[in-house]
Amino acid sequence: MTLRVFHSPASPFVRKVLVCAHEKGLEQQIEKLPSQAWPVKRDPVIVKENPSGQVPTGLTGDDDPLYDSRVLCAYVDSLSAETPLLPSEGRDRFAAMTLEALGDTLLGAALLCRYESVLRPSEFYWDLWHDSQMEKVNSALDDLEARWLDTLSAPVSIGSITIGCALGYLDFRFADKDWRSGHPQLADWYAGFAERPSMVATQPVG
Repeated sequence: MTLRVFHSPASPFVRKVLVCAHEKGLEQQIEKLPSQAWPVKRDPVIVKENPSGQVPTGLTGDDDPLYDSRVLCAYVDSLSAETPLLPSEGRDRFAAMTLEALGDTLLGAALLCRYESVLRPSEFYWDLWHDSQMEKVNSALDDLEARWLDTLSAPVSIGSITIGCALGYLDFRFADKDWRSGHPQLADWYAGFAERPSMVATQPVG
């Protein structure tokens, strides 16, 4: 079954879905649909399927809409029993889900920083807003270093995929942010995770 996904090559949330597909061996079943997703002016083609107008938005073979990245990743995971990305039960299941939520929080804050710096007219730029969002990024990095290394180092899951995409987005859009020096164990983990074929094949552009 082909899953059609409205695609932006720079979106870390789209990347999550693509990495999941690669990890499951299902990348050939993903059809990337062009989009004009934009945080200020929504793409009416996407809005027809997802009122937010955001990517990723997917369409199943039956034209059922699926959104957001968490739902799409869960759907991709359900297409094959091979390499389950969400443990089926117990502590590992909820750890993976919580780690995904932490990664999404990091990404959401980073995107707001990006929008404040790039999209907002300079006369309306709000330092406090930008810095407050970056504090969320920093808190997430601190928590990952202090609490989550064992979970990250377990077999690949939706949690580790989300964190990998989040750290990749920091490198992509915030290249001057030295997050590694204060988080050496997290940096070591990411250095290995970033070499996974799924990550190499989905590097952002734009």
